[in-house]
Amino acid sequence: MKLSEVAALLEGKLENADHDQQVIAINSLSHATSQQVAFLANKKYIHDVEHSQAGLLLLSLDMMPELSRPILRVTDPYIAYAKLQAYFHPQQPSMGYRDTSAMIHPDAYLADNVDIAAGVIIAAGVHISEGCRIDAGCVIEKNVRLGTKCYLHAHVIVRSESIIGHHVIIQSGAVIGSDGFGFAWSGSEFVKIPQVGHVVIEDHAEIGANTCIDRAAIGETRIGMGVKIDNLVQIAHNVEIGAHTVIAGQAGFAGSAKVGKGCQFGGQSAVAGHTEIKDGCLFAGKSGVVGNVDKAGNYAGHPAIPLRNWLRSASLFARLPELWRSFVTKK
Repeated sequence: MKLSEVAALLEGKLENADHDQQVIAINSLSHATSQQVAFLANKKYIHDVEHSQAGLLLLSLDMMPELSRPILRVTDPYIAYAKLQAYFHPQQPSMGYRDTSAMIHPDAYLADNVDIAAGVIIAAGVHISEGCRIDAGCVIEKNVRLGTKCYLHAHVIVRSESIIGHHVIIQSGAVIGSDGFGFAWSGSEFVKIPQVGHVVIEDHAEIGANTCIDRAAIGETRIGMGVKIDNLVQIAHNVEIGAHTVIAGQAGFAGSAKVGKGCQFGGQSAVAGHTEIKDGCLFAGKSGVVGNVDKAGNYAGHPAIPLRNWLRSASLFARLPELWRSFVTKK
């Protein structure tokens, strides 16, 4: 791309630049060449700018105004990086390829331009819409519905009756619609409760590798629009995750937990069953949510409490030996 084309795509303002100069890729500040673009979104790396060989630097509107090198001023360098990277690495369109080793039930419906790779199994009643790509070894059980332009990476399993919206990405090894962990104690043994509900994943959600989303016992487990789930996350039966919530790796949500919109969960967070979390709650890594959270804000700890309170408690915890010695000495 010419720099003028980059500026038009990202709606930015070029400074100190030859508009006809071309760039071919994006790289880090420390590794970019004169034909590559770099970006600075975190001030932690501001010292790398001086030694960077990047042919174009994406900067925010007011950062480092004294620089005299080629710069594209943008509102948000990280968003600009994402858009430009998507331009250089567009998702491959589906072309209607069908590998001969795939097993597709005659009662399944596949749009003409759906790609099916080697070893895929598609059961009766499945409906796969336009532009979907199904990579090697995926299993799609009966009556599953996939919206347009979904991408299932290799070895995804989608269990029966699951409903997946448009533009959903599911990474390798994920299992959608497995049995919820439902058992009743009889006094002498655990009796399995048949899990007869299903999973709904709304548009533009992304599901990480080896993540498990269990089908509901009755009704549905629902993943809202635009939700982003990292690898190795457990979503139990009848959980509801609100739109545009982000969940980092190894987090877990017990049955019937209800999460609002725009929440964030750090790695290894845990949410107890039947809890309700309001919109806009942010939880630090390893947070343990054991009760309802009724107010938006930042939380940390186990049990999770407001972040400011947790920071004060953590600082006191580190000083407990000193405080105890002082207490004993005074006695």
